[in-house]
Amino acid sequence: MYHAIVRRKITALFEAINRGNAEPVIKGFAPVFEHVFIGDHALGGTRRTVDATRAWYQRLFRLLQGLHFTLERIDIQGPPWATLATVEWREENSGTDGVRTSARGVHVAHITWGKMTRLVIVPDTVKLQATLARIHAKCVEEAMAAPIVS
Repeated sequence: MYHAIVRRKITALFEAINRGNAEPVIKGFAPVFEHVFIGDHALGGTRRTVDATRAWYQRLFRLLQGLHFTLERIDIQGPPWATLATVEWREENSGTDGVRTSARGVHVAHITWGKMTRLVIVPDTVKLQATLARIHAKCVEEAMAAPIVS
């Protein structure tokens, strides 16, 4: 039963992101947390504050316009005080230049009593870096900006 509740909550969080609303995700973090996006690029790095995490999602939505996730698999393990959820997904976006791209990736969430203590996002970094380079070439400086970290 507990795992079914977590699965529904995760699905709802991705639906919020698909609508361009990161607030439910941000509110899903514990008071002490890590938000990690793998890679050495404008979206990479680790955030540990709400303000930096919110700024990161704002950058994500600016750079990867029309972002949409399709969930392919959700696995949940553990009790409420030590839950591990993995989500395999496919995402599509149109960047800032209208060119539609697609890639696969994984989210790994550590959850304690219903709050995320660590979220690690593992995208296809080769495809993402190609998208960011393409967007940057069309004069979007933020695509090559330093990561937002805290």
